[in-house]
Amino acid sequence: QVHLVESGGGLVQTGGSLRLSCAASGRTFRDYAMGWFRQASGKEREFVAAITWTVGDRKYADSVKGRFSISKDNSKNTVYLQMNSLKPEDTAVYYCASGPYSTAYSAYNYWGQGTQVTVSS
Repeated sequence: QVHLVESGGGLVQTGGSLRLSCAASGRTFRDYAMGWFRQASGKEREFVAAITWTVGDRKYADSVKGRFSISKDNSKNTVYLQMNSLKPEDTAVYYCASGPYSTAYSAYNYWGQGTQVTVSS
């Protein structure tokens, strides 16, 4: 089992920044990658970013490239999502997930509870 806990969401104005954290625990989470997904009200869950625990390979959705940055701290078993230049369309519940290094949410096995990010215009 892998247990994931997100934190860091909140309300921010357009152009502002937030940093989300995802603390991981469990026997095997280092065998997989970590992904961030988001789901806006009435929309499907979409890929945001992913990173591998080992070599730190990264990938991003086109909509967040250049604004968001995913990173990890192996000593804290924590993955971060630094979000800059936020836009109202970034408003969503953000989830971290553990699974294969993929952009498909169906590939991920374990999910956190989600954290709300709201960007006001």
